[in-house]
Amino acid sequence: MKFYAKVYREGNDVLVACCDDDIRGKTFEEGDLVLHVTESFYCGELLEGPELCSLLEKATVVNMVGKKVVKLAVGAGLIDEKNVLSVKGVSHAQMVRM
Repeated sequence: MKFYAKVYREGNDVLVACCDDDIRGKTFEEGDLVLHVTESFYCGELLEGPELCSLLEKATVVNMVGKKVVKLAVGAGLIDEKNVLSVKGVSHAQMVRM
């Protein structure tokens, strides 16, 4: 599986924005929730799962969208499945390390 990921650095903080490769550029709406998977924010490099996991382990902030990428992060123990949001069937999770 491949995932898009973009890294942002500010001082000691590293934000990784990532998404499933098949939902980039799409918008999902459900009630008051709107999820824009913009290419400008989420799409830097196209990575395989192990490469993305390595990036996520070093991140201080993560914003992820898509069933596959969230499943990867849950499987790696980076996020808890009970903290995953769903918008129109699309998984979304955020993580902050303090």
